[in-house]
Order: sequence, then structure tokens, then C-alpha cells
Amino acid sequence: MRVVLYCRVSTEKEAQVSSLKRQRAELNRMAQHHEMEVVECIEEQASGYEIEREGIFRLLEHFSTQNANGLLIQDETRLGRGNTKIALFHQLNKLGVRIYSLSHEGELEISESDSMVLQIVGIVEEYQRKIHNMKIRRGMKKAVEEGYNPSANLSNQNMAAGRERINFPIEEVIRLRQNNLTFKDIAATLRGLGFDVSKATVHRRYQEYVSLEKDNQSSYDKGDKG
Repeated sequence: MRVVLYCRVSTEKEAQVSSLKRQRAELNRMAQHHEMEVVECIEEQASGYEIEREGIFRLLEHFSTQNANGLLIQDETRLGRGNTKIALFHQLNKLGVRIYSLSHEGELEISESDSMVLQIVGIVEEYQRKIHNMKIRRGMKKAVEEGYNPSANLSNQNMAAGRERINFPIEEVIRLRQNNLTFKDIAATLRGLGFDVSKATVHRRYQEYVSLEKDNQSSYDKGDKG
């Protein structure tokens, strides 16, 4: 198991600073005892009620990128206090992180009250997700009833009826193509100039221009021969 060690004290008093060293040493011994690989040992001096901590951001980054899957702490108060503790427990649970503490001499056992709060938070979050999805389905149903055709929109997304034609300098597109820029780079350049265009739109308009030029050249050639 790859783990992160997290040590925290609330002040910069000398006694607290020595506490950081003690936490680090004890957590390292615990990791060695369980044959865990330590990815990083994070130490910080900050209030447990404050969630905007640099150490917490680094800790969560390890877990969200799956660089680690376990957390070692002295006790649950080192992670946080009050609502901050509950919020972090909830986030770590969603990420599938296993938490070990020195106070429990193994995997952390969440108190009954904290467990109940986490269950309520999970239920509320699930219902929020359901309500959000319900709004999307309701909006789509209403749009279909008013004549919107999703399949037609997907198959003809570059030729939607009634869509306003975007104006941009085709001469600039030609010049950039002559300089061997890709349509992606041309679109990015035009957006930088204030023209909200996609790569597909630039490519289509360029093809239209080339086709028109060929037709004009063909007509000119025929007229010249006549």
C-alpha cells in the first residue's frame, strides 16, 4: 500500500513543533511495521477548523491521481475538527482512501455520530445528483415536445438550420494556410483576434473558398478559349 503521512499542529510554539517531529517519527514506524510505502510526509502548522490548507491540497492530490491509497495520522483531530473533519472524511471516503491512526493502532474507527453525519451527507449528495439529472431530462423532454430533434442535431451539427453564419476574414485563413499552419492553429489564431470559430468551421469555409476559386478559374478558362 502506498500511503501519505499527515502531521499537523495548530501553533508555532516550541512544544508544538516538537510534536510534529514526534508525529512524523511515530507514523514512519507505523508505516514500516505494516510494510507500507511512504509517498510523502506532509507537515503543517494550521488550525484544524481551516480547510484551505496547503497540506490538505497536496494530500488530496495524491489520492485523486491515485498516487497513494492510504493515509496515516496520529488521530482524527490531526486531519481536522468540526465540519472540516466531516468534509474531509467524506471526500476521502469517495476517493476510496483507507485511513490508519496511531490512536487506534490500525485502521481508523469513525465514531457513531460522525458515521451518522457522513451517511446523511451521502444521502443528500445522492438526491442532489438525482434532482440535477431530473432537471436535464425534463428540459430535454420539453425541447423535444417543442420540435427539437436530438439525432438530427448530432448528425448535422455543422449545418444546423437557422444558425447564424460566422463572419471572419477568409483572406487571413488563406494567408495562414500558405504559411503551412494547420486548421486547428488557424482557428486558435482567429479566436485570439476575437473571432469565435472552430477548426471545423475554418476548414469548411476554406474548402468553400477553394471550390469557388476552382469554379471561377474554370469559367475564366472557358471564356478565354471562347
